[in-house]
Amino acid sequence: MERMLATPADAEIILKLYQLRTEALMRQARAWITGEFWPNSAEEFFAVATNPADPHNAYFRQVITYWEMAAAMVLHGAVSAELFVDCNGEGFFLLAKFAHILDAIREKNPMFMTKTSELVNRFTAAAARYEAVLKSVEARRQSLQPGR
Repeated sequence: MERMLATPADAEIILKLYQLRTEALMRQARAWITGEFWPNSAEEFFAVATNPADPHNAYFRQVITYWEMAAAMVLHGAVSAELFVDCNGEGFFLLAKFAHILDAIREKNPMFMTKTSELVNRFTAAAARYEAVLKSVEARRQSLQPGR
């Protein structure tokens, strides 16, 4: 990827994305999905993701669609990829969090986090960020296993 300077418009978008993340309900949803939701199987994942009666289903949908929307903005050229990757890690964290069951998830939901995956595949900086986050997530998952 050829290095290009971000524009003031890119910076405005990044700041707006940050501002949206600080809304109270979004903070609650993000805290739940990043800190509390650690499914070990696709079945555990889908028990929340496809169950509108689950109290966390709305949190799940809010956060995942937010990060997929943000990734799509990058992929469609609305915001600098380099600036986005430098300023946002949570979407990569979520992709890494579900990496161990991603194939099983996509058997039932082929579009799950495809925009974030495309970022990782298209941009070297995104791939590097993802790989670093993946190691951290794997270590965290291991620490959550019973008997550790």
